[in-house]
Amino acid sequence: MKNIQDILKERILVLDGAMGTMIQQYKFTEEDYRGERFKDWGQPLQGNNDLLSLTQPEAIKEIHGKYFEAGADIAETNTFSGTTIAMEDYGMEDLVYELNYESAKIAKEVADEFTAKNPDKPRFVAGSIGPTNRTASMSPDVNDPGFRAVTFDDLRVAYKLQIEALLDGGSDILLVETVFDTLNAKAALFAIEEVKDERGIDVPIMVSGTITDASGRTLSGQTAEAFLVSISHIPMLSVGFNCALGANQLTPHLEVLAQKAEFNVSAHPNAGLPNAFGEYDETPEQMAGQIKEFLDKSLINIIGGCCGTTPAHIKAIADLATQYKPRLI
Repeated sequence: MKNIQDILKERILVLDGAMGTMIQQYKFTEEDYRGERFKDWGQPLQGNNDLLSLTQPEAIKEIHGKYFEAGADIAETNTFSGTTIAMEDYGMEDLVYELNYESAKIAKEVADEFTAKNPDKPRFVAGSIGPTNRTASMSPDVNDPGFRAVTFDDLRVAYKLQIEALLDGGSDILLVETVFDTLNAKAALFAIEEVKDERGIDVPIMVSGTITDASGRTLSGQTAEAFLVSISHIPMLSVGFNCALGANQLTPHLEVLAQKAEFNVSAHPNAGLPNAFGEYDETPEQMAGQIKEFLDKSLINIIGGCCGTTPAHIKAIADLATQYKPRLI
């Protein structure tokens, strides 16, 4: 299979769209989430999307297939909350290895099927590593600014387990995404480097931060340039932004990365901003129209979608991306 680094010199690669948005369309009940295996579990499980890789694997497989069908080159595993820290909410810390392994295995099976059908367009699997639900550089308690709900070491250990399972399951890339606290991301990157050293392997790393509001900063207060500087010591395949904002609002921050980064630049914005009901109204055509600006300005090498995006959004974006050359590093 062609090396992803070489392909990125030739064309813009397309990342898939939202997993959660697609899962919502299945309208799974608490019973569906539990399946037979977890029918007597002592805590509510509805909303634990990562668990569906064990209880509804066919649905997850189908979602990956729809995104590849739409033109995606890279599928993200269904593991956004796949750490012991995030799984504590459901009392499922002991299942973390299995959840990540099975999720990667499902995505890899579908990727291999599509690659076999069209070897000129190889499909890749990105092991999705979410930010967890705790921040390492900020206190969750407004009355005690020095308090931390998690340590760097807690995060490193939790991420390491997730990373090992994602690689064992067949992930081609590791994607540290939706970074709102760069210290969390650094713990994940530290864990990746540890696993690489222990296994004597090299694996492409994508890092994607999230600008949380109009101030143009991450939740932990960094500008786009500061975010880039603080992770640039790691050899990365790409650096970029996803989530929180629509394509329009993301443009100025991608301009900073495109100008300063010595890596490929990625973007997977939301389908606009959510409405009063938390739903996304932006159509595939509207979103593609906004992403055209990224392409016209030659800002990106990898493009996809986050919250609210569907295979129709990814198809519109993929069709557009074929008409452009990737950003030159």
